[in-house]
Amino acid sequence: MTKRIHVDRGRCTGIGMCEAVAPNHFEVDDEAEVTLLVEEVTEKDRALIEEAVRACPALALRLEEA
Repeated sequence: MTKRIHVDRGRCTGIGMCEAVAPNHFEVDDEAEVTLLVEEVTEKDRALIEEAVRACPALALRLEEA
């Protein structure tokens, strides 16, 4: 079952914990805006992305069914 990363941009504060945990999936720019580099999560990367979701202090990330 495929999962997708969802960013609640209203909650995101651009701290960058997601990028620190999974830099191949997230990028935070100079304006503290997060960009998803990869939206769909493979089984291989699922544990890493779940860790990035848990690391977000603003609770702005979640995994959804694709």
